[in-house]
Amino acid sequence: MEEDEGGSVLTASVCGGPKGDAHLMLTCFDTPVLSYDLGATGQQLEPGISGSFAFKAEGKAVAKALQLEAMYNYFVANLAKADPLLDLLRGKGDVSVSSAKYGEISFPLKGSSAAIGKVLAQCGKAQPADGD
Repeated sequence: MEEDEGGSVLTASVCGGPKGDAHLMLTCFDTPVLSYDLGATGQQLEPGISGSFAFKAEGKAVAKALQLEAMYNYFVANLAKADPLLDLLRGKGDVSVSSAKYGEISFPLKGSSAAIGKVLAQCGKAQPADGD
């Protein structure tokens, strides 16, 4: 469980990168949301930017455009429950996330299938609270 504005949210997450400070996180309210925290890359991120990222695992690749979420300073994308990226993230081994501007970071996928399944089972059940 991770804390969000509305309280606790079931989250599937993994750490990666050379310092272990980069994160991939999956949460779900109405639809799955993938968040990508670059960690301490030294990159100055400007509000409103987006980037094209390639996710590669087990010889497959999925490209996805992610928008910078200014409040948390990480990239996010809304996904469909049947998104090919979710299938890729359920694999074994490692997934690499790369972009021309932000480089490449690898994450282990051990246990990802079960964790993603638990998060997707919560889709549509939990609603974020309307907070000020």
